[in-house]
Amino acid sequence: MKTGITIAAVAAAIAIGVGVYMVDIDVTENAELPDVDVSVEAGNMPEFDVETGDIEMGTKEVTVEVPTIDVQMPEEDNRTANNQ
Repeated sequence: MKTGITIAAVAAAIAIGVGVYMVDIDVTENAELPDVDVSVEAGNMPEFDVETGDIEMGTKEVTVEVPTIDVQMPEEDNRTANNQ
């Protein structure tokens, strides 16, 4: 059980790390709070240019040779059958 949790944590850390490096965010305009007086002027929201990484996915057919397994079962003798 601990192995599964560890593997999931490592996979999540890798996914987060890859996600962080695939996004490039540059602040193009800084945020400004509104001036608060008797009359309030509108504030300014920040603007961002975001470039994300490209992920190309696809499928392809592959032929895989699967090994055959030959299982030899021991013959059942009377001693084993009587003890059960």
